[in-house]
Amino acid sequence: MNIFLSADHHHHNPPFEILDGRVVPYAETPQRVAIILAALAEAGFAPPIVASPATIADLAAIHTADYLEYLANGSARWQAAGLSAPVFPSAWPLPGLRLRSDCPQAAAGRYTFDLSAPITAGTFTAACSAAGAALAGAAALLAGNTSAYALCRPPGHHAAAAMAGGYCYLNNAALAADYLARSQTSGDATWALRSPTVAVLDIDYHHGNGTQSIFYERNDVLTVSLHADPAYEYPYYLGYADERGAGAGEGYNLNFPLPAGIDDAGYLKALDQALQAIADYGPRYLVVSAGFDTFAGDPLGGFALTTEAYRTIGRSITQLGLPTLIVQEGGYALEALGANVVALLQGVSTA
Repeated sequence: MNIFLSADHHHHNPPFEILDGRVVPYAETPQRVAIILAALAEAGFAPPIVASPATIADLAAIHTADYLEYLANGSARWQAAGLSAPVFPSAWPLPGLRLRSDCPQAAAGRYTFDLSAPITAGTFTAACSAAGAALAGAAALLAGNTSAYALCRPPGHHAAAAMAGGYCYLNNAALAADYLARSQTSGDATWALRSPTVAVLDIDYHHGNGTQSIFYERNDVLTVSLHADPAYEYPYYLGYADERGAGAGEGYNLNFPLPAGIDDAGYLKALDQALQAIADYGPRYLVVSAGFDTFAGDPLGGFALTTEAYRTIGRSITQLGLPTLIVQEGGYALEALGANVVALLQGVSTA
């Protein structure tokens, strides 16, 4: 299995976030990557391949030009206005409000939907590096590899076409899925009439609202997510079972909201249902948004999965027989993160 690394991830390291009304240390830290790399090396995986950063042209496949310009330059404009870094919004353009102002404070609310995606001078550099790792992993599948792992940081599945949030700025998994889907259209013009080209399976604790929104009206990418029920958990406003897609994408979005405290047995039963649905749709490629905040005791989670569950998840995914890209998302129980990632990848590699 080729492993692709976002080597510039350390440029993004905000000092704090605002969670449930409290200023707390930023949980999505560079230490996460160091822990995973050490665990992979100890387990005997090949050294990672440093991926080239994604270009603006790469990112424009799913993200809007104005949003990319904001990510690239918003921090500099914020500091030039005499505001304290990092960039945090304090007001949002809710329905009924107008989007006229281009001042730094207004832009922060326009392009960020919560208080867990502060923007620093190095955020865009790090995010481009993460996106490049995901795209390199997708290219590896096209080159004939059966599996690849993109160690992306910052993560991406909460990022929409023009919105950051939930530690996410660029949607790494969606970029990879879109790249794979577009690579197939020239070779078989009738394929899109028969089946989605790519399935995205999101197994993070939190619903991948950004990924869902990007593909919601498309039928070339099937999106499937197992996550904490948004009736009680972030991101609250998307992730319900009745969200099935719209327009051409109707029927191509499947959500499996799960109850708090679910254990290995309950989770794996739901996973089997999700994997059967993917098999029924018959895609050519699989992209997995792999979050490990489903682990028992994760500070930002509420499930009760064990390390061994991730090994079983990996084996189950591999039974689909699809070229598979694993894209790193969440996971904040640092004492177990490395072992959990290794278990998943070993499951994929040895099934």
